Amino acid sequence: MSGDDLLARYGLSPLLNASGTETVFGASPVHADIIAEIAAILAVSVDMAELQALASRVIAEVTGAEAGYVTNCTSASIVIAAAAAMTGDDPGRAERLPDTQGLRNEIVLQKGHVVNYGSLITGDIRLSGARPVELGAAFDAAPYQLRAAIGPGTAAALYVVSHHTAQTGMIALKDFIHEAHGAGVPVIVDAAAEYDWPGMIAAGADLVLFSTQKAAAGPTAGIIAGRADLVRACAAQCFGVGRPMKAGKEAVIGAIAALERWSRRDEAAEQAAVLDRAEKLVALVQALPGITASIAPDETGNPFYRVILEVSPALAGGDAHALARAIANGTPRIIVRDLLADRGLLQVDVRRLDAARLALLAARIHDAANALQALRRT
Repeated sequence: MSGDDLLARYGLSPLLNASGTETVFGASPVHADIIAEIAAILAVSVDMAELQALASRVIAEVTGAEAGYVTNCTSASIVIAAAAAMTGDDPGRAERLPDTQGLRNEIVLQKGHVVNYGSLITGDIRLSGARPVELGAAFDAAPYQLRAAIGPGTAAALYVVSHHTAQTGMIALKDFIHEAHGAGVPVIVDAAAEYDWPGMIAAGADLVLFSTQKAAAGPTAGIIAGRADLVRACAAQCFGVGRPMKAGKEAVIGAIAALERWSRRDEAAEQAAVLDRAEKLVALVQALPGITASIAPDETGNPFYRVILEVSPALAGGDAHALARAIANGTPRIIVRDLLADRGLLQVDVRRLDAARLALLAARIHDAANALQALRRT
């Protein structure tokens, strides 16, 4: 049964995701090779400790970390990593959480890194029983403020790499790690949608958390990579708060398959292909009234590009929000990223679009622009 047949069978709306890898839209389509391995393991029983041990070896090989562990998503990984920083690998302590009496129970992070990806990151910290301690201002943080925020109750420092964070005025990762390690505090990096996991490990991060279903185009799962002792402490959380966040056999084997495929990829060729698709889309929509199309690199330095649609309401017949709604109006529903729509910008992610979907997207943008022009004339 094809994906389209499945949607039709259950009456689900067809969706073309040109927004990105957000889980609310099903994240990345999973590659056929990965699907085959997931399907194979579904039919058999497996020792989960043995499977996680295999995952740990693969994660270490791909990222340069000492060890790794698979959870059911990055949000779960944040809870588990925070818990691990408080309890170590002591199952008795892990069983007590979220009761943190007598434990170091503070997780420090920059105010500009308090992001919302469907829920607040501070909520994930609190789920572990820890208390978030914010430092600095929304677009202004300095190393001395990190030093001041770290105290006798600090269990870990959390750093977020994401386009959702403040993109200016934040402490650089290397400086953040330097200050935290100087105070004897481990650093957890939330890099859910990022690519450069080896670079973060090499920079000294103690735990790096990322999603299998985003850059690696695997099934929904979270990967924790880092120091062996802290990874063991993450695994110990299955005795407590981590139990409802465990990954099933299909998620673990899917993560393994996705990382193995990732390690074999030709990054330069993939980047060139994405740029080619972006250039083709810009050429197809460039002449629309009130809409300027351009190409921009990823905000956090990942090796891909997005198409930016800048909307002039007076000429286009509506603002960026109106254009996004018009693009979505049809079958399939087409989603573009409207995170910056209040600034007149729509972002289009072409990483997962083949030629047919790219042509469909371009045609829908034309239809949407014509619809706004018709409203302008009325």
